Amino acid sequence: MRSLPLTLVARLLPVAVIAAAGVAMTTSSDSDAHPKPSASSPRPSATATASADPTSAPTPDGQGDGTAAPRYPEPPAKPCGTLPAGTVKELVPEAETAGTRLKTSDATHRSGCSWHALSGFDYRWLDITYDVSASAPARARTAQGSGPSTAVPGLGDQASVSLNVTTDDDQRIREAVVVARDANAVVTVTYNGGDFETHEAAGTEEIRKGAITAAKTALAALNG
Repeated sequence: MRSLPLTLVARLLPVAVIAAAGVAMTTSSDSDAHPKPSASSPRPSATATASADPTSAPTPDGQGDGTAAPRYPEPPAKPCGTLPAGTVKELVPEAETAGTRLKTSDATHRSGCSWHALSGFDYRWLDITYDVSASAPARARTAQGSGPSTAVPGLGDQASVSLNVTTDDDQRIREAVVVARDANAVVTVTYNGGDFETHEAAGTEEIRKGAITAAKTALAALNG
């Protein structure tokens, strides 16, 4: 069995060091940015942008007539509690189920949580972000990545998933990004992983289905 690569050792430093390297979400602007995943830093890479009419509040169906209050007044105050412990353990084996709350400069409009862990040589990363606007976006944000984006029926008002694989230093990482809109809320889920012994990316269906499962649970948490 091969020893852990130095890049992976560096990746597993304490959370404080990881955050300083740019893992934690920063929200000084209106869009979220995730660094590109690599063998040395297998973290979410997708970037999504939203379009919205700030002058129009949505009706309950999310179409906005300028009179009704937004369906969702704010994102979850405890985003790390939106996924059951069992779901976290299934998607990110060996992860601390409490998760790590992502940093935000405006908790009234944005919140999120991240989980990551190494089980043997098998690595997984999952994060969820919530964006709640004063009015409903005209359309769901589009997941950006090297792979094509496809619709996810039955998930909020509109949802899509994109898949891509990156290779860095012979390590392949597969990533899925799901972006789902429900009225004035947008939920973005990023899920990726790879095997640091074989250098192979995680399976396509595992990553795709895992991201969609997390998105469904995260979106349901807005209503419950």
